[in-house]
Amino acid sequence: MSTKVSRREKIRYRIRKKISGTAKAPRLSVFRSNSDIYVQLIDDTNGTTLASASSRDKDIKAQSGTKSEKSRLVGMALAQKATALGLTTCIFDRSGYLYHGRIKSVADGAREGGLQF
Repeated sequence: MSTKVSRREKIRYRIRKKISGTAKAPRLSVFRSNSDIYVQLIDDTNGTTLASASSRDKDIKAQSGTKSEKSRLVGMALAQKATALGLTTCIFDRSGYLYHGRIKSVADGAREGGLQF
């Protein structure tokens, strides 16, 4: 395993020790690959995913723009799904990534969509 990946994993485990999602305030988990971004609302008490969105969804993939702009759309899409489920608050889990660029765009999009964290 490369040192960059192992460093992120260490940070990720350190973050996960402190935060966990509930049914009323699920954990908004972000995964960033080189080309796409995936987000999930997770209820850790039951171990279930309540809602998810990614840049591979048809409506987002059809949009043109940079990866950061698409990440913002992913955050907004997840916020819409969350409000449809009656959720307004969540706990942001950056999964060891720096809060910058695409990760920040997802958070901003989710806030625009009406989620609070």
